[in-house]
Amino acid sequence: MARAELEVCVDDIAGLHAAVEGGADRVELCAALPLGGLTPGAGLIRAAQEVAIPVMVMIRPRAGDFVFSSDDMRAMLAEIAAVRQAGLHGVVIGASVPDGQLDLAVLARLLEAAAGLDVTLHRAIDLCPDPVASLGKAVELGISRVLTSGGARRAIDGIATLERMAVIGGTRCQVMAGSGVDAHCAQRLLAAGVGALHGSCSSGTRQGAGLVEMGFAPETARFTDQQKVRTLLQAMEP
Repeated sequence: MARAELEVCVDDIAGLHAAVEGGADRVELCAALPLGGLTPGAGLIRAAQEVAIPVMVMIRPRAGDFVFSSDDMRAMLAEIAAVRQAGLHGVVIGASVPDGQLDLAVLARLLEAAAGLDVTLHRAIDLCPDPVASLGKAVELGISRVLTSGGARRAIDGIATLERMAVIGGTRCQVMAGSGVDAHCAQRLLAAGVGALHGSCSSGTRQGAGLVEMGFAPETARFTDQQKVRTLLQAMEP
């Protein structure tokens, strides 16, 4: 039996290289991971053109909710076009209406703009009142991968929902478990039937007092840990 895929989310060039060298199957490229991930800048996208594994680019123009205005939509369409022009593998999208349901109209427009690219629906689905039913709607739209914690804070706490989502996704839509994923819970998540795991594989490092005092950095910054990538991959072996 083949090992399930591992996707590692990164938000800087050092993290990109650590994920690749650690053996990740795919990268989710972001800015500002502490905010849940935003669209990365041109320099990081340029660096991602040089790696040999698929790179999925987060399309999220601002922090906060996923209820997007017409201005947000224009920004996302421009960001998808930039990813296409850069020749990267795909994009990560999501959109909600105010009650938390998926915004199917916005998603349809983003999918149209991303035609020919690989597409992942991000954890906006975890805000839905019923993530399982929402997965069915995403599949009907043509989305072939969904990143989800099963509606819980951590994927391991949403494992019962993830199992139901994996059944709904079947062969049409890969359910990728994310949020709090590490070597300790990898096998339990895979046993639920998900097709891939998603993690930051990060460690913390204390920042200089001057940087913290001036507001340029948090007290502890996270960085992609190449050894944690390897350890998680080992834990995923069948």
